[in-house]
Amino acid sequence: MTARGPAPAGGTLRLVLGDQVSDALSALDGLDLQNDIVLMAEVMGEATYVGHHKQKIALVFAAMRSHAARLTARGICVRYVRIDDPQNTHSIAGELARAVSETSCARVVITECGEWRLAQALKAFSEDAKVPVEFRPDRRFICSTARFASWAKDRRQLRMEFFYREMRRETGLLMDGAEPAGGQWNLDAENRKGLPRGVRPPARARTEPNAITREAMADVARLFPDHFGDLEGFGWPTTVDEAEAALDDFLTNILPAFGDWQDAMALGEPWMWHGLISASLNIGLLDPLETCRKAEAVYREGRAPLNAVEGFIRQILGWREFVRGIYGLKMPDYGRINALDADRKLPEFFWSGQTDMACVADAVRSTRATAYAHHIQRLMVTGNLAMLLGVHPDAVDDWYLSVFIDAYEWVEMPNTRGMATFADGGIVGSKPYAASGAYINRMSNACGGCRYDVKAKAGDKACPFNRLYWGFLERNRAHLGGNIRLAMSYRTLDGFGEARRQDLLADAEAARTLLGATRP
Repeated sequence: MTARGPAPAGGTLRLVLGDQVSDALSALDGLDLQNDIVLMAEVMGEATYVGHHKQKIALVFAAMRSHAARLTARGICVRYVRIDDPQNTHSIAGELARAVSETSCARVVITECGEWRLAQALKAFSEDAKVPVEFRPDRRFICSTARFASWAKDRRQLRMEFFYREMRRETGLLMDGAEPAGGQWNLDAENRKGLPRGVRPPARARTEPNAITREAMADVARLFPDHFGDLEGFGWPTTVDEAEAALDDFLTNILPAFGDWQDAMALGEPWMWHGLISASLNIGLLDPLETCRKAEAVYREGRAPLNAVEGFIRQILGWREFVRGIYGLKMPDYGRINALDADRKLPEFFWSGQTDMACVADAVRSTRATAYAHHIQRLMVTGNLAMLLGVHPDAVDDWYLSVFIDAYEWVEMPNTRGMATFADGGIVGSKPYAASGAYINRMSNACGGCRYDVKAKAGDKACPFNRLYWGFLERNRAHLGGNIRLAMSYRTLDGFGEARRQDLLADAEAARTLLGATRP
């Protein structure tokens, strides 16, 4: 535990969580240097509620320690509890209670946390606390939870596109007066190109771990040896300065080509043209609105085309804010939805990468090495496969939380239960993003050297995505048969005739068993 000077009595105890390492945190508003204490705590409860990737734990610990040092340098009294402190209670609520007891503070101030699980624990703490507890909104988002609820009220469907347009109008981002820049709101149709033969993604600048980060990495290696992932090659920003440098490099050198190939995949290329800033945004090292304004400036200065900048801004202003709003609006019931009655186990190769499916093996290997995969790999490779296999959404949630450096439940769950697996039945998206191997063949170079035949529809040699696709539709006909966006697919399926449909269903069941998606 570290603190500057003696712990004051009668002041305010201000909690800063591991994903709140921002000077703009509302819990710090009105801080009294003479009397207040900032509490930061590394606890096993947060590090192990799922088996987070080693790089994610290292990132959070390093960012927390660096932030605590910055606060201390400003003259702020910081009560910092390390993961190996022998007095550590290993829960945030426990460390709050201990700090209240040991510092004689007069009140506690907390910025609302992102995850329902922890929010409930903090609420329980506040109900039992011997001092008043004030909860403040988290204003590190562009759209507040109250603003999203107002937008969503009385809407029959909640669609990101319409929310995104409203956010564009409110912020003025990429607006020319009352109209969107270029005359179109969404240029996604221009951003779906496969990678041409011979074109390779640019080399990416990574962040060299500083002394604090190396220390955090050593602690993680020692304390979490069995967690998923490798620590070697860690290159994520852990300070504001590092995050801003990484963002500036992306905006200058990578963003201009981001639009064309943002959906493309290539074996051995985990980064492609993506920003690699989601982890920095999600722990507070970057501000989302400022990030969007910097990207807009690149477009206004003629240094990047509109389709690239609009696509980048849409992922932050549109998608990131939208899924956070859905989570806040729909929890806790959202975490129990299983609209397709999925009931299978997650196959072991999601962890090991030991599979003959080249696209899946590459995605898992890259994730193990980097704690990262871009959105199309998450949606159309691992997410699509989990949905086609019928993996229970709880298992999918746990996997995504465990393997990605930017995964927190508020952003992970609406992406997995909503977008990737359609477990929410259409709250987030209007259809399941189910696809056969043809999509992966079109958007990647994985299929050419794969053991499986991407052209074959059934049988042991066929691409498993093909074997599973039609069986998925037939198996879920009661749930999906009336979905207008799947009407063409069901017409094609119906044209096969009853006997062939049953053969396809049986082949899909055989593939599910062969791949390890068995019932618990």
